[in-house]
Amino acid sequence: MKKIVFLALISVFLTTSSCKLTKKAYDSTKTALNNVNIFSPDDDIKLGLQVKKEIESDPKKFPVLKESKNREIYKYIRGLKDIILNTNKLKYKDKFAWEVKIIDDDKTLNAFATPGGYIYIYTGLIKFLDTEDELLGVLGHEMAHADRRHSTKQLTKSVGLSLLLNAALGDKQSVEQILGALINLQFSRSNESEADEYSVRYLCPTAYNAAGAAGFFKKMLNQPTPPVFLSTHPSPKNRVKHIEDLKTELNCKGTRTNKNKYTKMKSLLK
Repeated sequence: MKKIVFLALISVFLTTSSCKLTKKAYDSTKTALNNVNIFSPDDDIKLGLQVKKEIESDPKKFPVLKESKNREIYKYIRGLKDIILNTNKLKYKDKFAWEVKIIDDDKTLNAFATPGGYIYIYTGLIKFLDTEDELLGVLGHEMAHADRRHSTKQLTKSVGLSLLLNAALGDKQSVEQILGALINLQFSRSNESEADEYSVRYLCPTAYNAAGAAGFFKKMLNQPTPPVFLSTHPSPKNRVKHIEDLKTELNCKGTRTNKNKYTKMKSLLK
């Protein structure tokens, strides 16, 4: 049914685009197409699990820290993740995995989440940040990408309907192409803005500074060579303002940062 709806929307768009469209009609059709997702939440779970297996089968590219030797830092970061989950603001709180893994790469200032809630954080990012609220802001941002199902919405738009249909029918090569696309996926500016927004909404009911994600972008402003992914995203200055303005608008009262505790926990990463 989702595939039929998707094709119908494309048909409407192509038909109406050949006529003289009013701006309102054009914007309405464009918004509808941008929000189409032919994947179901169950598909997100299956795709996320496949991507997880792909990532963790390549220790050279993704050297995941072993839990047996890093129990304390894993427990700590998963505890931060649970703070966000316990706000009960995530639509798929009880459906997605919400599993956190740490990638041992001090040169990479990044984190990402697959469909279905598998979250990966680089040691470089953990060491780069200064406080718990900053890491909570980044975690909230990545969890929002998964919970708002941005990855599969982007896939619906970017990889082509025929490839998605072939994958749905079990074509192995098509599945592998989709997994590759997921791992290297670039989110749209609107997706990034929405993830920033929800990072604030997730933290607003807690005792923490709800604009924690702004701390990351403020630090990025002082970097001589920011990560490549920031070049295609909204500017860090605009994102800081958007995050801090939303905190004020929502009247978020939390102020906790836990800098000393965070510094202590960072020292566990040798």
